[in-house]
Amino acid sequence: MRHAPHDPTRQAPTPPHHPAPQGPARTPAATAPRVTAIHTVFPPYTYPQREILATLARTTALESEAGTLVLRKIINSSGVDTRSLALPLEKLADLARQDDFTEKNRIWLDTALDLGEQAITGALRAAGVRPRDVDAVISTTVTGLAVPSLEARLAHRVGLRPDIQRIPLFGSGCAGGAAGLARLHDYLLAHPDRVAVLLAVELCSLAHQFKDDSVANIVAGSLFGDGAAAVVATGAHRDRAPAAPTGSAAPTGPALVDTHSLLLPGTEDVLGWDIGSHGLRILLAPEVPALTGEHLPAAIHSLLDRHALTPDQITGWIVHGGGPKVFTAVEQALGLPPRALERTRRSVAEHGNLSSVSVLDILHTAMKTPPPPDTPGLVAAMGPGFAIELVLLNW
Repeated sequence: MRHAPHDPTRQAPTPPHHPAPQGPARTPAATAPRVTAIHTVFPPYTYPQREILATLARTTALESEAGTLVLRKIINSSGVDTRSLALPLEKLADLARQDDFTEKNRIWLDTALDLGEQAITGALRAAGVRPRDVDAVISTTVTGLAVPSLEARLAHRVGLRPDIQRIPLFGSGCAGGAAGLARLHDYLLAHPDRVAVLLAVELCSLAHQFKDDSVANIVAGSLFGDGAAAVVATGAHRDRAPAAPTGSAAPTGPALVDTHSLLLPGTEDVLGWDIGSHGLRILLAPEVPALTGEHLPAAIHSLLDRHALTPDQITGWIVHGGGPKVFTAVEQALGLPPRALERTRRSVAEHGNLSSVSVLDILHTAMKTPPPPDTPGLVAAMGPGFAIELVLLNW
């Protein structure tokens, strides 16, 4: 069932307050798992936002002048310049008009496996890790359905061992990248001599409902793009030195120091999918920026307090903000300096909202020009539930 129309008098529920644990940090940076490499890939069909707008405006649901004006207003304020799509734009529009979820999901699976293979092999190559040396693989996606899951279908395809430990995640949506990093932290903290891989694949364009003229669907159509990313991480007791060319510096990434999650009660209809024979129809309520501004600061303080840190000490913000309104809500709620979310805005401008892939793309960019060594960073993402997922980094 689709969510009810927005009620402006509705108040977001307030979760019970739990004092932050006191005492020493849970995971000292020296003994924390560490990101070794990230590789991000995109489909070959990249379009400027205006061309996507023109195609959307020609669909049945939005062919009226009023519908086109609404769409143009939303897209022009989206902060997106270009997006990569799983199919050529016209072919995607033709497929979407058929309302054939079986065919769309088949294309999703084929494309997701191709991008996933490129992401994993690229990340392993960058990390100097052989596929057979990987001990666990985590996958996250929310834009298609597959059983066996993506990482199971890719394990032998990319050369992982038959005894690989698999952790498939589904349903975390935009929070999936941060949740996946958190699960990397947990696994490698328990097994510090091992190597693990996180794969995120999202093909949001294949879930778009071209015949749906709801504001939520129009907003989604103006924001979301397609892509995949893989992360290689190692435990503290594992030799992290990749096979770098002579005279070159081996790439290094941040330590995954600690994690924190917050799941708000009574918000199941705020963000997610309405799943049916039509496929995956977006649920996106106007409360998302307000919920973010209200609850994200408390969640961040709960995590930072465990490490005697404050937000002004964070040197690298890796934030999946969703869209411009959420960017503003995050900046205002935390009192961030003007350039704190520059990487986030750049990722959205170049690729759109990539759901779970976004924070990994932003983290990948940060690793190319990292903050000062031994300084704290923070990964933050919001997703269905309404959920907040945080990961504390140390550069």
